[in-house]
Amino acid sequence: MHPAITASLAAIRAADRVSPELAAQLAMPLFMKVRPALPVRPSERGVHESAARSLLNIRGRDVVAYEWGHGPETVLLVHGWRGRAAQFAPIVRELRAEGYRLVAFDAPANGESAGRRTDIRDYLAAIEALQSRHGRFRAVIGHSFGGLAALTAVREGTATGGVVAISGMADARFLVDSFAGRLGLSAPTADVLARKFTQRVMPEQQDPYGRFDAVATPLPADVPLLVVHDRGDREVAASEGMRLHAAHGERSRLLVTEGAGHSRILGADATLDAVTAFVSGGIEALDRAGLARAGVAASVA
Repeated sequence: MHPAITASLAAIRAADRVSPELAAQLAMPLFMKVRPALPVRPSERGVHESAARSLLNIRGRDVVAYEWGHGPETVLLVHGWRGRAAQFAPIVRELRAEGYRLVAFDAPANGESAGRRTDIRDYLAAIEALQSRHGRFRAVIGHSFGGLAALTAVREGTATGGVVAISGMADARFLVDSFAGRLGLSAPTADVLARKFTQRVMPEQQDPYGRFDAVATPLPADVPLLVVHDRGDREVAASEGMRLHAAHGERSRLLVTEGAGHSRILGADATLDAVTAFVSGGIEALDRAGLARAGVAASVA
């Protein structure tokens, strides 16, 4: 760990013992940290470089958008926090071979998009801009924080035939609580951090955490959901995927993998099989192939 981060963590933990307000103030920059950008892996390079690129103007800033394939139906990919579109390379290969057009973006301060800060409002604006450009999506696939953004966008009107949430959280408050837990901070400090963050980012929002809660307010009734999560995910607990699945009842299917982790799950064979079936044929295709379960997690090695 970088010495500056080590020193910052020590200061935050010391403050936590005496002042949740001070501890939250010190923790805020670390909580909002995005850079440095995630590099493109060698296995992703070919897909990354083959994309047609363009710019989207998002809330006054330009972000890089990507497009692969020329099919009549479009699938949107939404990367996670400190992520980039290139992480979806295995899914792009699979779905492009099935005849779909794939579109994605690098959020501000992520991937090849400039900037120092981003938040979920940028993700939602990018999704809206791509819907305006491409029309209704065959499916929206989100990874991690991108899953939360995808769920929120569809709950707020983005038109799609289905949502895939991979390694995603069920609500936004999880982000604060899990961050505080990793740092060993107290519940009072987590509460103050949650309040300070929304005051800074969304001061006009009356119920910011309610807006981003896909358990309390699930997807529209006609939108099916595929949840994919690894049992050993160290960044977003598998219980989050299970909560999300349970909130959507019979129109949700759950695939739980073993040993794929938080990000490698994007390239796991089980993930690719389930995503391809769901995008191509919905829940019925998943059920016919036995790729996921309605009420019981399907463990895949």
